[in-house]
Amino acid sequence: MYKISQRRYLGNKNSILPFIDEIIQTEVGKFDSLCDIFSGTGVVGEYFNAKDKKIISNDLLYQNFVSLNAFLNDEEFDEKKVLNYIDEFNASTTSRANYFSKNFGGRYFRDDVAKKIGYIREEIKKLFISDAINLKEKHILLTSLNYAIDRIANTVGHYDAYIKKEIREQNFEMKMLHIDSEKNVNNEVHNTDANMLVRDMECDVLYMDPPYNSRQYCDAYHLLENLSLWQKPEVFGVAKKFDRSKIKSDYSLKSAAESFDDLVINAKCKYMLLSYNNMANRGNDRSNAKISDEEIIKSLSKRGEVKIFEKDYKAFTTGKSEHADNKELVYFVKVK
Repeated sequence: MYKISQRRYLGNKNSILPFIDEIIQTEVGKFDSLCDIFSGTGVVGEYFNAKDKKIISNDLLYQNFVSLNAFLNDEEFDEKKVLNYIDEFNASTTSRANYFSKNFGGRYFRDDVAKKIGYIREEIKKLFISDAINLKEKHILLTSLNYAIDRIANTVGHYDAYIKKEIREQNFEMKMLHIDSEKNVNNEVHNTDANMLVRDMECDVLYMDPPYNSRQYCDAYHLLENLSLWQKPEVFGVAKKFDRSKIKSDYSLKSAAESFDDLVINAKCKYMLLSYNNMANRGNDRSNAKISDEEIIKSLSKRGEVKIFEKDYKAFTTGKSEHADNKELVYFVKVK
């Protein structure tokens, strides 16, 4: 089975989840609802997921919305049926070229694997249109497909580029997801702008982990976004990206501090936690923070007293750089 934490993802918080939990236990105690408003793969929401809690997950990328629904929403699904389709897909072969193989074969995947991926994606679409599977089952199959190809892709963990060497044998295998349905009964999943969602949503704990640098997640994961949406757009450039102008994050632009201030001011919550990695003055320009420590504190202080916790942290990167003195900062506010 694939667990929610088994995707490679820039800035993922797997290693500091106990640290975040410790802060919540000490500063908050018992709570009924938590909103992970920049969810990414959803590991934070999954960590705190429980029968007696409501986890609200949100992400701007459709691929993450699909995954969040697969793992964390409470819709019913037929596990036996899904497993049968997974077995069929793993055993399938095709020699016919398709949209996916024409654009990504010989680059991110061996040509035969790319043909298989494109074939499976088209079959999932047909199954859903014909009502052979429901929406939850579609999301599970799509997520399993994304996790399967993420494990074998000819990359260093993202899709800004592929490794320009001969592609080795790729062991493609879809698996069932580890879904704890009993814990999902109260949950919500959203695919919208975080600054809009906070205006319409209330929670006890608001956890914020926005992108802080110019590295757009839709650029790093365009291939999975393309595969999830399956609108077959024209792609361009060496990396074969599609037009992503409508899903660019304001938090990776010069307006990031302004957007963050708007988010904080309009949030309806009792407590705020903000994860922040202190890469502002190190690394290349694309890694430099768009929001300064001073701007973060200025915005958060409008809602209450700011406490800062820090922990040594080794982030998942492109593999080109390491910083021994890297710190993960967590800002905490009890809202007045």
